[in-house]
Amino acid sequence: MRTLVSITLSGLVAGPAFAADLKMSVEIPRLNVAEYHRPYVAIWLEKPDQTFVGNLAVWYDYKLKDNEGTKWLKDMRQWWRRTGRELTMPVDGLTSATRAPGEHQVAIDLGKAPLSNLAAGEYQIVVEAAREVGGRELLRIPFQWPPKAEQTLKTPGKDELGAVTLSLKP
Repeated sequence: MRTLVSITLSGLVAGPAFAADLKMSVEIPRLNVAEYHRPYVAIWLEKPDQTFVGNLAVWYDYKLKDNEGTKWLKDMRQWWRRTGRELTMPVDGLTSATRAPGEHQVAIDLGKAPLSNLAAGEYQIVVEAAREVGGRELLRIPFQWPPKAEQTLKTPGKDELGAVTLSLKP
C-alpha cells in the first residue's frame, strides 16, 4: 500500500506582479516489513546551489513524552544540516504528526514569512524521509518560479518515498 500526500502551495509571490499555484504530491509507500514505523518527513525549498530558502513541512512523532520524538529528526540528515538543528520543535504551522497510510491533503501558505516574497528564479522542492528500522531517501524537483506555462514535473522514489509530483500554474 502507498500513501499519497498532497501539498498545495498557493499565493506564492515573486515581487508584487507574480502570483501562481503550485501543487505537489508525495507518495509514501507502506513497506512490507516485520517492523513498520511511519516515516519522519521534511519538505523544504532551496536554490539550485542547495542554499536553504524555507521549510514547508516537518512530520515527526511529536507526542512522545519528554519530546523524545525530536531525537530522531537528525536522521533526516540533509534537512537537519541545513535548518533542523536550528529549530526548537515543535514549530507552529510547520510541524505535525507522522502520517498513516492513506491520502493526506496538506495546505502550505507561502504568502506568509519566510516565503512571502519569493523572487523569480530557479528553485527546487526537496523531500526527505527517514524511518526507524528503515532507510532514508531524498528527492529533489527543480522548477522555475514563476512558471511561464502550466507544467507537471515528476521524479520517482525508490524505497522510503514513491513518486513526487509538482504541478505549476501561472
